Amino acid sequence: EVQLQASGGGLVQAGGSLRLSCAASGFTFSDHAIGWFRQAAGKEREGVSCMSFSDGSTYYAESVKGRFTISSDNAGNTVYLQMNSLKPEDTAVYYCAAADPITTAQAMAGTDVYGMDYWGEGTQVTVSS
Repeated sequence: EVQLQASGGGLVQAGGSLRLSCAASGFTFSDHAIGWFRQAAGKEREGVSCMSFSDGSTYYAESVKGRFTISSDNAGNTVYLQMNSLKPEDTAVYYCAAADPITTAQAMAGTDVYGMDYWGEGTQVTVSS
């Protein structure tokens, strides 16, 4: 059974930091990428960052470049999103999802966000001004 469990959200002041975790199991990691997505109230779900387990490549949306860092533990079972210098506009429900690298890249580009194969439940991030 595929499981993706996101955690680590919370309330933080602007300029603060949070680290989100996505615990993954039930699929072949080397064939997949894991992406972080977010959805703010009244807005479309958008790709934030992703990591491919096949080659370790990473991607960041322009809005988070230089502030967010995606990483994984040595076993590759947990993917982290370190979020620094948070802004009120980062407020959203954050989701982790998994799919093959091509599908993930398309989702990050906004072509087919909901095309990801597996989704975890979201975790709320609220940044106060």
